[in-house]
Amino acid sequence: MFDLKAAGYKDPILVSGTDGVGTKLKIAIAAGKHDTVGIDLVAMCANDLVVQGAEPLFFLDYIATGALNVDDGKAIVKGIAEGCTQAGCALIGGETAEMPGMYADGDYDLAGFCVGAVEREEILTGQDVAEGDVLLGLASSGLHSNGFSLVRKVLELLNLDYDHDTPYAPGHPLGEALLEPTRIYVKACLTAIRMGGVRTLAHITGGGLLENIPRVLPDTMSVDIDAGSWQVPEVFRWLARAGGIGPREMERTFNCGIGMVAVVAPDRADALKKAMTEHGESVSVIGRVVPHQERDPRVRLWGLEEQWRL
Repeated sequence: MFDLKAAGYKDPILVSGTDGVGTKLKIAIAAGKHDTVGIDLVAMCANDLVVQGAEPLFFLDYIATGALNVDDGKAIVKGIAEGCTQAGCALIGGETAEMPGMYADGDYDLAGFCVGAVEREEILTGQDVAEGDVLLGLASSGLHSNGFSLVRKVLELLNLDYDHDTPYAPGHPLGEALLEPTRIYVKACLTAIRMGGVRTLAHITGGGLLENIPRVLPDTMSVDIDAGSWQVPEVFRWLARAGGIGPREMERTFNCGIGMVAVVAPDRADALKKAMTEHGESVSVIGRVVPHQERDPRVRLWGLEEQWRL
């Protein structure tokens, strides 16, 4: 149970979301490292709520396996609890299902369910996005939870094991590096929203910048993005080189270093960037809103090949 009145809301709209971790779990299982995928699970749900302007309130998890390994289960739930702490929400329940014959030995799947609230007049719809608005990009912590089927294919082609030394970060096991958890942007974004000037937010998941940003824009607006305005994490450069993946496929599969985009009023950009930076985020001005022209793409990403040297 959750007491919404005690949380201080007057005219709340409930916002809910559900998601999983995807095939990143295959790497966690193969590497025998289960304490971070719970953070990913919370992140994928809670980050989707905050883009509506909502504060995550509570979270439930679902763990399905053939036969429960208690130590692995404890590690998973420990990660979920840490994710809830980072998102500022309560872990109030869940389900662990043992289904012999449904999953191979050692395999498991995760699903998460999060509910948040926002005052009716504070919902972020994106309808007031205007020409000249500024795009602030919040840095990702790496791959987050998307593109891992392609990642595993690259590793298969290179015949790399998860205990192999990380090619782009020597001294660290590859499995551990790839399992860097998804960054949770909730507290920084809620602070920015409450300061005023945030038009809309886009959580950059599967589909990358090209597919996620247009979902939060009016049909009359597009964005111009400078690909050289942020530092691309080395994991993306390495994947592109090692897998022979072209720039356009990279930008449609991965976040390429930006995990959340805030579209903000120009006169509030500096203050909002400063506030989110003080919450521990690395924030860059990555582009601007422009009028949409017929037949033009909704997201124009300039200088991709030159700046990223993929």
